Amino acid sequence: MTRTPWWRNAVVYEVYVRSFADSDGNGEGDLQGIRSRLPYLRDLGVDALWLTPFYTSPLADGGYDVADYRDVDPRFGTLDDFDALVADAHAHGLRLIVDIVPNHSSDRHRWFREALASPPGSPERDRYIFRAGRPGESPGEVDPPNDWPSAFGGPAWTRVRDGEWYLHLYATEQPDFNWRNPEVRAEFEDVLRFWLDRGVDGFRIDVAAGLVKDASFADLGGRGRHVVNGPIYSRPEVHEIYRRWRGVLDGYGGDRMAIGEVWTDSPEDLALYLRPDELHQVFQFDLQLAPWSAPAFRDVIEAALKAVAPTGAAPTWVLSSHDSVRHLTRYRRPGGVPGIEYARAKAALLMLLALPGSAYLYQGEELGLPEVTDLPDAARQDPIWKRSGGTQPGRDGCRVPLPWSGTAEPYGFSPDGVRPWLPMPPDWASLTAEAQADETSSMLAFYRRALAKRRELLDTLPDDLEWLDSPETAVFFTRGPLTCAVNCGENPVRLPPGRPILTSMPMYGDLLPGNAAAWLH
Repeated sequence: MTRTPWWRNAVVYEVYVRSFADSDGNGEGDLQGIRSRLPYLRDLGVDALWLTPFYTSPLADGGYDVADYRDVDPRFGTLDDFDALVADAHAHGLRLIVDIVPNHSSDRHRWFREALASPPGSPERDRYIFRAGRPGESPGEVDPPNDWPSAFGGPAWTRVRDGEWYLHLYATEQPDFNWRNPEVRAEFEDVLRFWLDRGVDGFRIDVAAGLVKDASFADLGGRGRHVVNGPIYSRPEVHEIYRRWRGVLDGYGGDRMAIGEVWTDSPEDLALYLRPDELHQVFQFDLQLAPWSAPAFRDVIEAALKAVAPTGAAPTWVLSSHDSVRHLTRYRRPGGVPGIEYARAKAALLMLLALPGSAYLYQGEELGLPEVTDLPDAARQDPIWKRSGGTQPGRDGCRVPLPWSGTAEPYGFSPDGVRPWLPMPPDWASLTAEAQADETSSMLAFYRRALAKRRELLDTLPDDLEWLDSPETAVFFTRGPLTCAVNCGENPVRLPPGRPILTSMPMYGDLLPGNAAAWLH
């Protein structure tokens, strides 16, 4: 019998480091804060943590602008703190995944400073993507090398003093590496080994499909950014990189793994990343984009299963993350019943945890945290907000620090009297972990019950599912002995056969209420 690696069916909890727990009173989360809350995560029932970047960084993009890939930013702690966190996590039975950001660095990275100080055509510049501009429409005018846009608004090119332009698919402060340069490839393989030697169990790869760009830098010309084999993403050469990385990971024991942030427009292209000698998993984001709709959920699930089926890999599922509006808020119905989003969020969790594969939870969803939509303009820090001139709110609303205890800001996130790096709403007292811990009807209690029941059943569940006939407003499927029923409509529907073992709200005989879900055995 083949042993199943830990990550294939894991529930992974995403920790946005800056917003999880502040141990030193500087208003920002840190590694010692995470370490102090490991018993909470163990008791929640997750299998692993994924840490967003904690590396040395000026935080132009929340840490995804890395200035030193082999050190901890002083505001988050030290390498000794990291080593202690790894040891404690493992002692609590938790695996640890860390973010790696290979597409771009910070403009404060030593290599980029050397590139700016060196002439065009130099080896220092070749670590990044520098190009000459092209003639503009007016005499003497110079335009960027091509029409590529930044994901955060504006062009993806910035001109330097000597006239060359450098590429940044994201913020100006995030220059893209040149992955056709062997020195870049060797550097990141060494970075992987550095953290593997410190005991990490895996990596989440940021912008995993974007490392290699079209050598001719052809214009998009109206094509989408993520078009398969387009000039920006999913170039064929990227797969050679991940075959090398897989070799690095396979050289270590303990089922070390990598999961890629991969956006594609084709299931066939997604499957290429999951070949046996490449990545172990890729994120499948469509559930966090789907509306509250039974047909939409079924379409997403079928497409995700179809994408991974040829590879033998397991799908991954996610409802919220540090890059998206929290699903609790997405599930609100304008003008509808107050609080309906909480019922829907509980139902969505049962659906998520019943699906084959692994589930990634985002910190705070177990507390029922909503998106904070009324942050003061002066408090917002996301580069999307800044580069859009304040026309797009950006992602700060899902990154507000977690409320742990107490009745007022900082709710136990920081020591009393400390102002968190993002302001916390005045009405979050009922949402703290402390307030929900002993309340059997709370969101936190429901997450704990659902995760415990999933773990209890997991060994009996096959790697696929079977759809059952269901009303138009509902989704019914089975996985071996487990049946999951989700009613996205407003009116009750009759349950499929089975005995309810977990429900998201009270039942009425064999009727499943609207905006509810049930597991049956």
